[in-house]
Amino acid sequence: MLESYSVPCEDIVIEEEIKHSRFISFLFHCDSFDKFKLVLTDIKRDYPGASHYCSAFVAGAPDDSVLIGSSDDGEPAGSAGRPMLAVLQGANIGEVGAVVVRYYGGTKLGVGGLVRAYTSGLRQGLVQLPTRLKQLRYPAKLHCDYAQLRDVEHLLQQMDAVIIDKQFAAAVDIVFEIGRQQQALLCESLATLSQGSLRPEFEL
Repeated sequence: MLESYSVPCEDIVIEEEIKHSRFISFLFHCDSFDKFKLVLTDIKRDYPGASHYCSAFVAGAPDDSVLIGSSDDGEPAGSAGRPMLAVLQGANIGEVGAVVVRYYGGTKLGVGGLVRAYTSGLRQGLVQLPTRLKQLRYPAKLHCDYAQLRDVEHLLQQMDAVIIDKQFAAAVDIVFEIGRQQQALLCESLATLSQGSLRPEFEL
């Protein structure tokens, strides 16, 4: 399983005319099927009257085979959605959605021509697409004294961990998320800081 992967941080739009048909390709961040549906609805509203709105998405990690989908939207089977999905999966980018809007220009392209037309804009867009690295983090807990809190928070920040919650009672209970590759280093650093008294609990 991937511990980190690239995700889009901006949207890209590529417009082309291919044999009198107008193809407008959209690439965008998509971390769920609901997000994908919202973007598709917005595109249909902003670009009314098109003959087809073909689409594909990978809503999880690049190698995720569950959170994926595609649609030919009335084009011949396998001529749009699945080739688009294959291009997305080949880009090694996660949480990415694509919609290609087609305004039909009167010239039939054939299945091979459609495959090339529906993937052309995506290939161009993926080269330009700005991305950021997404670090997968996992839940963990730590119990510390008030006097240790500032040092613990500083350490968690250095480890690129995210504090989710803090409960203040006789001592402090911290709930946080951290990448797997940082867990061993965190344990060592906390042990050094506290002479072995601070021991985080990691959820499997």
